Amino acid sequence: MSSELRYTANTQLEHLHARYTGTGHADTNIYEWATHQHRDMCASIVGHPPLTSYLAIADGESIGRIKFEMTERMLQPCGPPPAKDDD
Repeated sequence: MSSELRYTANTQLEHLHARYTGTGHADTNIYEWATHQHRDMCASIVGHPPLTSYLAIADGESIGRIKFEMTERMLQPCGPPPAKDDD
């Protein structure tokens, strides 16, 4: 029975990772994790009008400008990716 339980748990975990790409996995490095976190934060600000309004008032910018800046930040929120090591 433990084999069936393990299979079910792995299947559920794979389903979660497929559905929510930002959850990470065993091979996720810190750059990928931080990139997902920053993109999720920017998407949340753009997707929630009260947050966008709050930032616009705090920065003294228009709401459209804040949305534009947040979507621009989503391209490379943590800078360029690190060089890959081929071992």
